[in-house]
Amino acid sequence: MCAATRMHPDEPVVDAALVRRLISAQFPQWEHLPITPVGSAAADNAMFRLGPELAVRLPRVEWAAGDLRRERQWLPRLAPRLPLPIPAPLAVGRPAAGYPWEWAVLHWIDGVNPAVGALAAPDALARDLAGFVNALRAVDPADAPAGHRSVPLASRDGATRAAIAQLAGSIDTAAATALWDKALRLPDHAGPPQWMHGDLTPGNLLLSRSGRLTAVIDFALMGVGDPTADLIAAWNLLPAAARPTFRAALRADDAMWARGRAWAFSIALVTIPYYRHTDAALTANARHVVREVLADRSV
Repeated sequence: MCAATRMHPDEPVVDAALVRRLISAQFPQWEHLPITPVGSAAADNAMFRLGPELAVRLPRVEWAAGDLRRERQWLPRLAPRLPLPIPAPLAVGRPAAGYPWEWAVLHWIDGVNPAVGALAAPDALARDLAGFVNALRAVDPADAPAGHRSVPLASRDGATRAAIAQLAGSIDTAAATALWDKALRLPDHAGPPQWMHGDLTPGNLLLSRSGRLTAVIDFALMGVGDPTADLIAAWNLLPAAARPTFRAALRADDAMWARGRAWAFSIALVTIPYYRHTDAALTANARHVVREVLADRSV
């Protein structure tokens, strides 16, 4: 899918020609470098290679533009405390050439996105993921912004039930509703606020050829609060047999594990009707999550 594919209503057209104009006008030191759309489309940001070592990231929607400013402030502070590479913003561009928001030039990080259902080393990947999450949780949360997904599950009730209704005929809505009703009775996070990535999906993880985690990208939803949402990788990526490894390394009790499963479920349910006509890969992963969660009997 090319970067010019629109994901959202009223989204501006973002293509290589626009990126060339922006780079030439604002960062002429890089105007000689080739610009290539990244093969996989991101839901909230368009990505382009800029030569062999750089990337250009342009928000597709206004809320993602605000997240860019958050990343610019906090990623340089987080990077030294994490065990894996994360994006390093090099420069921030201004709105211009009909494009309405700030945009960023970053270092390109090599790696491949994991292929769900075809992981080379799922247990090792589960340990890698847990190690990253634990390191992030250990960072001092003082003065940090609240995570977008650090809110109680109840705040997603309306959107989740609306999505279940929209998916009637394509999922077991009775089972989905029963699972969600049970999730809303879970206790909220009672511990201290901790850092979270907020969107540990296959598209935001980079692996080596051997299947080990080598980098984590796209921190748009990061912040502090209840870190439970970082458990979503257990259902959007890891096979059932590797989930106990992930859970044990994170020391997740029954309540946290069940909240994590509910987070994965709610995100997937809302994703399907919104992206089903614009992002086939994201929608397919969301349907995978729904199936995995409904089949999960771990709590």
